[in-house]
Amino acid sequence: MNKLPGIIRKIQQSGALILVDVEVDGHSFSAMLIESAQKAEWLSEGNFVDLVFKETEVALAKNLSGMISMRNRMKCSVRHIERGELLSKLDLQFREYTIASAITTRSVDALNLKVGDEVEALVKANEVSLMKKISDCSTQ
Repeated sequence: MNKLPGIIRKIQQSGALILVDVEVDGHSFSAMLIESAQKAEWLSEGNFVDLVFKETEVALAKNLSGMISMRNRMKCSVRHIERGELLSKLDLQFREYTIASAITTRSVDALNLKVGDEVEALVKANEVSLMKKISDCSTQ
């Protein structure tokens, strides 16, 4: 499971849908949450949270150009590739954080991915969850 520490910057709500913008080291992420008609008390602008998303929800692109609907885009470098027969796990460097991606080995081969390559990691907003921080980080 990937986890990035951030701070809530903006919240938009329409019924049970909540779109939350979270800043991680100056980089903006979005999470689309489905809640009850009233949002949780800890979901407030300025609060510290952890963004959480599965390795299997991280798509990778090389030389991505043009527009795309995915709200969460991270420029990363490939640090490690663990090749499996069908599925491969890649460790990516995003700023000071390590992000993991699990994609098919066919995709690794099709993208000709190698350690050191620059890629863009992509995660749909509805695949990102938020976790309440037990204590605020003084560094953010």
